Amino acid sequence: MDLDFDIVDLDPVDHPEEGDTAPDFTRPLVNDEFWEDESLASVCADSDRVVLVFHAMDGAFPATYIWNEIRDRAWHEQATVVGISISTPYEHKQLLKEREIEGDYRLFSDPANGVAQQYSIDMALDGMAGIEEPRPSVFVLDSDRTIEYAWVAQEWPDFPDYDDVEAQL
Repeated sequence: MDLDFDIVDLDPVDHPEEGDTAPDFTRPLVNDEFWEDESLASVCADSDRVVLVFHAMDGAFPATYIWNEIRDRAWHEQATVVGISISTPYEHKQLLKEREIEGDYRLFSDPANGVAQQYSIDMALDGMAGIEEPRPSVFVLDSDRTIEYAWVAQEWPDFPDYDDVEAQL
């Protein structure tokens, strides 16, 4: 198959693993009506299980594929699902609308990519000097932010094993 892009192997990273406590952060959390600063700890405290999805910037094909799959599998029926990327709150509102996931999912906005840096999953974008984003990753957390499942991309583009995540849920 002739792809319009290259598959790139990513360097190994020392990301949080199962059994670790996920680093806390506070960023604007966007829903279909508004956004406000909220911490991951408060999201987890309000839910038995949280799926934290790090994804490419809104509009990039990996973000589209990931959110279409999550929507189609209705993960929100089994857990609180929140995404995070470098996109702005305005872009997140558009993604929620375009992917038809308004009301079911919320997205943290992290334009400086500081949260990905905390999780050691930040990566520079080829051909975009000074711009980085999180590598695709999925963490399933309990109400105390203990990581029950962790998947971090080993190449770009790469996508989670959705069946593995569902088995954890």
